[in-house]
Amino acid sequence: MSDKEESMDASDNYDSPPPAKKTGQTLLLDSGEDFEVLDEEDIDDDDPPPLEDAGGGKGKQTDQSEPDPPGQVDDWLDVLGNDQLKKKVLEAGKGRDSRPQKGQNVKIVLKTYLKDGTIVEEQSDLSFTLGDGDVIQALDLTVQLMEMGEKALIQTNAKYAYGARGSVEPEVPPNAELSLEVELLDATDAPDLELLPPLEKIALASHKRERGNVHYQRGDYAFAVNSYSIALQITESSSKVDISPEEENELMDVKVKCLNNMAASQLKLDHYDAALKSCVSALAHQPENIKALFRMGKVLALQGEYTEAIKTLRKALKLEPSNKTIHAELSKLVKKHSEQRGAEQAMYKKMLGNPSSSSGTQKHRAKASWGLSWKWLFGATAVAIGGVALSVVIAARN
Repeated sequence: MSDKEESMDASDNYDSPPPAKKTGQTLLLDSGEDFEVLDEEDIDDDDPPPLEDAGGGKGKQTDQSEPDPPGQVDDWLDVLGNDQLKKKVLEAGKGRDSRPQKGQNVKIVLKTYLKDGTIVEEQSDLSFTLGDGDVIQALDLTVQLMEMGEKALIQTNAKYAYGARGSVEPEVPPNAELSLEVELLDATDAPDLELLPPLEKIALASHKRERGNVHYQRGDYAFAVNSYSIALQITESSSKVDISPEEENELMDVKVKCLNNMAASQLKLDHYDAALKSCVSALAHQPENIKALFRMGKVLALQGEYTEAIKTLRKALKLEPSNKTIHAELSKLVKKHSEQRGAEQAMYKKMLGNPSSSSGTQKHRAKASWGLSWKWLFGATAVAIGGVALSVVIAARN
């Protein structure tokens, strides 16, 4: 299974349009789990907005086989109270007690329309875990309000769909408002992870990780962390089913990839302590994981631990000497560290005065004092000798 991720650049700056399909061969740090989003964007909340359970039972029936044209509003439920996510019942379901619960696996029929009525996506049996961020937020929030067998029309602002970036698959332009025709087919409890066969557990964890990558590429870093956390819980869950060494290694590889990607997301959120913890955890499983070493070096540098950061990056460079990304980051860090040390030395000299000048002054004073002492001693000796000679002359005369 290939990773659906974008390549990482050491500068962390991009200005290109929505992510395109990955092509070509790249270096280790420029592929796989190392990726950066194209533009920096903030999201409103770390978690999905709260639901307002204001109904969602029987609505006005329609004799039309097709949904109302997008934009036509009649008997709508304003899900979030901000007029940006609305739901209308087209066919009533089996009652409020049949609504799915967060954490259950649901199956829906989905048709996605642009504002002008153009169909951009049709899925007859879309399955996802409710509340895990496996789908766009508009679906995650509104399906929780649907009854089993219900058909509903949902209108959503781009904020709860594909945002300012749009989407390549399905093909949705930037800032597009969407209409979603949804039918809730089924809801079942999530499988018991302890009884899940190893290959299914690996596939499930990989799916959650890939969904985290989608959030990351879109700049939704908090949602990315949530998806990676779910994937980690799957990889770390105990098992009552026999697992082979090969399957165990593959599960561990997924876990380390999740930790690496989580560290990248936490860096974007300026959660440096959490990012460092993720790197340390990854290195505990794979001490020579270059991606974890690289990110750990970046985190340490951002925390001002330049000596340890340089040491960590040098270790990564020793493992892959030809990697230009590590070279660039290490050179930048060494230069910054040297400039900082120079500034600190200048500050110390200013605080303590100029030691060389002070030492020279003291030596000059000592020399002057020593010269004065010799002059005084010489003068005193001359006076003494003169006094003795005078005494001899006087005695001779007498």
